[in-house]
Amino acid sequence: MPIRVQFEEDLQSIKDQIKQLSLDVKESLDTAIYVLYQGDVDKAKQIMEDDVLIDGQEGQINEEAILTIAKQQPVATDLRRLIVAIKISSDLERMADHSKNIAKATIHLGSNHGIKINPNLRDMAVLAMDMVDLAIKAFDHEDISLAQKLAAMDDDIDELYGKSVRELLEVTAINPEQIQHIMQMAYTARYIERFADHITNIGESVFYLVKGKTYDLNK
Repeated sequence: MPIRVQFEEDLQSIKDQIKQLSLDVKESLDTAIYVLYQGDVDKAKQIMEDDVLIDGQEGQINEEAILTIAKQQPVATDLRRLIVAIKISSDLERMADHSKNIAKATIHLGSNHGIKINPNLRDMAVLAMDMVDLAIKAFDHEDISLAQKLAAMDDDIDELYGKSVRELLEVTAINPEQIQHIMQMAYTARYIERFADHITNIGESVFYLVKGKTYDLNK
């Protein structure tokens, strides 16, 4: 098989795996938020166990990218495509870690906790999942105009995060006996905010891929 054809096949295989990893990571956040609201400790434990599978997916992508670099010795944009694939898989794996942390918060709260979960957390998660879709589309099409939109969406999540913390502090003032529960919600808001930061990193990776230079989308 011609070298160029083999490279294109290897690259497509890696991109397909990144798309699947992004879907699994998005599902991990969706499920983590659902079980938080439901107080489903058993499902929360399952999310933590499934994180091992996501770690394995990241490892597989990295191995294939490194092997392709070694075999094909790509240069310029082709080399950046593989480097960016490794960076994106790392960001996705770390995003799943934040879903795992949210599952831990559910376990701390306990089964059928009966606590009113701040509605902003669900809004943040929905926006973060939309960001995942947009980021992977930007990566797939190498489209910096799509990647640029991630900055504004991340600002919206930061705003929701600030609003959530303020509201939780107000609840703490009225119900100091619930401080431990409220802290778990504040932690969860922080985990989603950090989840979104990693998506912005993916947008910056797309800029690096297309432009060959690093960009800070949070400027």
